[in-house]
Amino acid sequence: MNTLREDQVDNLACYLRQEGLIAHDELQVQRLAGGQSNPTYRMSSGGRQYVLRTKPPGQLLSSAHAIDREHRVLHALQRSEVPVPAVYNYCDDAGVIGTPFYLMEFLEGRVFVDQTLPGMSREQRREIYAEMSRVVSALHRVDHVAAGLSDYGKGTNYLARQIERWSRQCTASPQGCSPELEALTRWLPAHLPPGEATGLVHGDFRMDNLVFHPTEARVIGVLDWELSTLGHPLVDFAYHCLSWHITPSLWRGIAGLDLEALGIPDESTYLRWYEASTGAQALAHWDFYIAYNLFRLAAIMHGIGQRVAAGNAAAHDAAETASKSGPLAELAWKYASRHEAAVHAAS
Repeated sequence: MNTLREDQVDNLACYLRQEGLIAHDELQVQRLAGGQSNPTYRMSSGGRQYVLRTKPPGQLLSSAHAIDREHRVLHALQRSEVPVPAVYNYCDDAGVIGTPFYLMEFLEGRVFVDQTLPGMSREQRREIYAEMSRVVSALHRVDHVAAGLSDYGKGTNYLARQIERWSRQCTASPQGCSPELEALTRWLPAHLPPGEATGLVHGDFRMDNLVFHPTEARVIGVLDWELSTLGHPLVDFAYHCLSWHITPSLWRGIAGLDLEALGIPDESTYLRWYEASTGAQALAHWDFYIAYNLFRLAAIMHGIGQRVAAGNAAAHDAAETASKSGPLAELAWKYASRHEAAVHAAS
């Protein structure tokens, strides 16, 4: 689904030659796994390799699949402490392959989907998690104004705007949504915690969006910046920490596992690493941030379900992914209830 036709590959090869990115007429294009939102391809010609990121075809939400923003933030971070692939041309001419696209460096490395890191030693797992903490902390220390990203998002009222955005996606769906998801659209805006910081946030910072060096415990590239914006870094960090709250059977999490035996830090240790690196106080309103992020993840998967119904979902496992929305919303409601009980107990 959503593969490039032969004529589109020919057009793309012509474009790349004109831009000086390839020197040979032949171009091989291979669809890469993953990329629920934006179809992604590996391209090779001669000795050169690139990654092609495109908007999916079909009718889309107005603010979704903003690959122009992906290109912009990757370009802005080229000389930062955040490892990102080099980026090349952004093209909004739909006449080339039928949809806007941009090109970036192909990174030879390792991508870990299973967060238990099978086959590694306890020490190797801890090194991987420590490196992941280093990178997310570096991201949240970025001076977005100095990086030229002062207008990359509204910044203020981030949580309220995000809740409204994802709630609208849920309630506007012709397929409807689960009772818990609908209840969260009402509960979350009524229980917003006070205080807010503004910084660059990734929006989907998780292990399988990182490319690690082929042999070292070192991240060489952070991928998939579609949801990046200016927002609350702690909210972004809480999303990253959902792994400690989600079981492997539900969605790639590590909840319920013997982390000590695996050599994986528990969440409290991981929070201390982040606080030491950023100076943030992560525990304030933590259950709310977890509830919100579970809600957002459920809403994203609900949106994937909408694309399945419309026939323009990018990934082959989109229907299975969409089925996780209901259980994640149920889990979000549990943390929302716990947050509310703690607030009442403290008052």
